[in-house]
Amino acid sequence: MNTPLRKVGVAMLVMVTLLLVNATYIQVVKADDYRSDGHNSRVLLDEYSRQRGTIAASESGQVLAAVESTDDKFKFLRTYPGGATYAPVTGFYSIRYGAHGLERAMDEVLNGSDPRLFVRRLSDMITGRDPRGGNVRVSIRPSVQEAAYNAMTRRGYKGAVVALDPKTGDILAMVSTPSYDPNRLASHDGKEQETAWTELNKNPNKPMLNRAIQETYPPGSTFKLVVTAAALENGAGPDTPVTNAAEVQLPGTRGADLENFGHQTCPGSTLKDALAYSCNTAYAELAASLGKEKLTETAANFGIGQTDLYIPMRVATSVLGPMSSPAELYQTGIGQRDVRLTPLQDALLSATIANGGVAMKPRLVKSLLAQDMSEMEEFRPEELTGDPAMSRANATILTDMMIASEANTKGGGKRADLKIASKTGTAEHGTDPKATPPHAWYTAFAPADDPKVAIAVIVESGGNRGLAATGGTVAAEVGRATIAAALGGG
Repeated sequence: MNTPLRKVGVAMLVMVTLLLVNATYIQVVKADDYRSDGHNSRVLLDEYSRQRGTIAASESGQVLAAVESTDDKFKFLRTYPGGATYAPVTGFYSIRYGAHGLERAMDEVLNGSDPRLFVRRLSDMITGRDPRGGNVRVSIRPSVQEAAYNAMTRRGYKGAVVALDPKTGDILAMVSTPSYDPNRLASHDGKEQETAWTELNKNPNKPMLNRAIQETYPPGSTFKLVVTAAALENGAGPDTPVTNAAEVQLPGTRGADLENFGHQTCPGSTLKDALAYSCNTAYAELAASLGKEKLTETAANFGIGQTDLYIPMRVATSVLGPMSSPAELYQTGIGQRDVRLTPLQDALLSATIANGGVAMKPRLVKSLLAQDMSEMEEFRPEELTGDPAMSRANATILTDMMIASEANTKGGGKRADLKIASKTGTAEHGTDPKATPPHAWYTAFAPADDPKVAIAVIVESGGNRGLAATGGTVAAEVGRATIAAALGGG
């Protein structure tokens, strides 16, 4: 064989080898990834030939994602009785656009391909029964979800509400507004699906974004709960003296001041006063005195910085930022600078304090059921981190401080018969913070002496109050309505 033919032969052999390697990689290594991809329409078409399982509330049994028989070629239609109210929980299941949210996270169970359903699939094949998927039971309590959603949409607020059971981590409500109707995306009418998809993706308010877990925000003064916990764990007490100055100069700067809200002198000069009146100057100096390591350690035990949190949808990572200078520590101490939390993480701050200083892992799915409704798996409560964020004694002290904070918090929905422990936040953001309406926060738990629910509310960009917005005047009423629903108070 002459040299040119030999080179051609070697080149062809290399190309055939590469093709075989690529085919093996796609069919073996990446097979599961391609199969589970929400945009894989061939898989969806196959799945529509069998009845998909339901998603329902665990306690009430209310169905959040159902299925109906049809006369068209797809046989079954996915329906969402609660529509936009529950869209952040269920996600959607679409022929054209795949699965999203819980529909995607629990797809193997719902479509019946989970290995634990193999015996039932084999039985269906032998007996000729129509194949069906398994069922998912979630921790959502419809009365709480609907109260929070209605409180947000009634006022046209953009933002999120999260409610947790502090003892178990159960997610009782997960609201994101504005929301969308997943029924339009689940339609078998291709034109209706496309129209809905186009409208939703062009909407500047991003209705398909689950703000509760996918978006992070500067937490403002709600972050002072973390700073207080770190201070208490490192020897401070409620009567520890702090500055009450109306403003302090940022270290290492010329004329750059950090000031209290309204440039007011703090009414008191103790740590308890500083939290009750949300005094920025005190917390700026306190954060600097604690230092980066102590703040980071305490924040981590609340769950901040965790990169692998799933509920089972992935939760965006909450962060503190580099805190590389005293000036940055000052700003971090009041929940500004580079601090970013998800609303779920902000709810975890209150839930952890309510649970004696121990953070519980948030969970949306409580159990998985087979086609015959027998239990396949029940998920038990788990601690979120290996170490408590604070001792039970210090959690009790911080609870009393939060009760004092609630006493100074404005807004509607207060009840004389209900003791709430809370903290508000008014967070600057944007390229021109002083001219941009702030985010309004409210995080709380109740009853303060026997906590059954912990919540966080964020109303983006001032809600209906613009630059005058505060956590108390905007977000607190939504939070109290959510708490009342969780405790059976309507």
